[in-house]
Amino acid sequence: MLNPWRSEFSLILLALLVGVFLGKLFHYPILILWITVLTYLGHHLLHANRLIEWLRGGKANELPKGSGIWEEIYYLIFRLRRRNRRRKKQLIRLLDRFRTATAALPDATVVLSAGDQIDWFNDAAGKLLGLRRNDIGQKIGNLLRYPKFAHYLQHENYETTVGIPSPVHENIQLDIRIIPYGDDLRLLVAQDVTQLRFMERVRTDFVANVSHELRTPLTVIRGYVESLVDNADKLPENFGRALQRMEEQTLRMQTLIDDLLTLTRLESATHQITQQRVDVPSLLTEIHEEALDLVMESKPKLELSIETGAGLLGGRQELRSAFTNLIHNALKYCGDRDTVLVRWHDEAEGVRLDVSDTGPGIAAEYLPRLTERFYQVDPGRGTGGTGLGLAIVKHVLARHGAELKISSAIGKGSTFSCCFPGHRVYRHAGMTDESA
Repeated sequence: MLNPWRSEFSLILLALLVGVFLGKLFHYPILILWITVLTYLGHHLLHANRLIEWLRGGKANELPKGSGIWEEIYYLIFRLRRRNRRRKKQLIRLLDRFRTATAALPDATVVLSAGDQIDWFNDAAGKLLGLRRNDIGQKIGNLLRYPKFAHYLQHENYETTVGIPSPVHENIQLDIRIIPYGDDLRLLVAQDVTQLRFMERVRTDFVANVSHELRTPLTVIRGYVESLVDNADKLPENFGRALQRMEEQTLRMQTLIDDLLTLTRLESATHQITQQRVDVPSLLTEIHEEALDLVMESKPKLELSIETGAGLLGGRQELRSAFTNLIHNALKYCGDRDTVLVRWHDEAEGVRLDVSDTGPGIAAEYLPRLTERFYQVDPGRGTGGTGLGLAIVKHVLARHGAELKISSAIGKGSTFSCCFPGHRVYRHAGMTDESA
């Protein structure tokens, strides 16, 4: 920028010198000076008009002629326009590649602008969602008229997905996710999960049917084994030990079948959760009293601390199953000198149940898998568990909008926390906090 300004100052100085010379020559110095200044301003106005015409419709590849500072201005604008053209071509190529890639996807993909209006969609969206080219510019909510989808759009909870039937064919099940990106833009992706839902239903029905069919013969076997155990004193000693082992294993199988049926019921889409008021302090007191029998056998110390009288809106039996599983798990893995503390208390946005123990603890690499079906950290320990307890807890909490948090360290014990949101909590008038 230094050379153009130097050239411009030289031009100004030259014009002034010429003006002074002509003024002295014709004896009208002020008039000649004004004419010189106006000529200089006219020069700039001419180039300003030339710049406007060039920007409006001039050929972008042609650089207007200019001198001094205007030559630099023309060049910088020309370079900027050339750079913008290259960037525009790159963006067009990227957009073409994006559209080509998304058009090849088997999942329906729709680009939504502000107001949930359709900007673009791929071929799969036409097949699965029934969209047509003249639907561009329409609101997606006006075309997919499902209450669940409308609620999903309205609340903008895009961390989850919503399942709806396809508008094209009601037997096709779609799983829809909306991904925000850019400046008030969203990407709607609809996946055909018909086969996946069918396989899940087959698996659930299979487990439920097999478990149900096994209950009757297992009950008969268990009844006979218990009768034989009651008369074990009349049998040889080795028979007595064998019958005792048979009783233990039939009881374990019975527990496994009951847990499988519970888990299947929780996973069933037709099983609706009851919205009753659950007196959690009373429920925990009942579970605590029942668990004292286990404490007498294994001798870990069991403590209950109720620091709030808040209850929950949900299913009493489901919550009882989840809380019982957590407490019994802690007792099973604790030794004679360990302590299990059950704490019901308020937290910032809701209420929380903590089941803490001073047991052996769990290594960090095992924590992510604890809620998987049949997963056991150390199956060789023979605690008699089925590996389904924490899976049941996870499903019960999910149905109540709650979250299971696990923290543990080797040699320092573990804490299993059930965190319930505020909309699941109820507090009656005159409620007072208690502790036990």
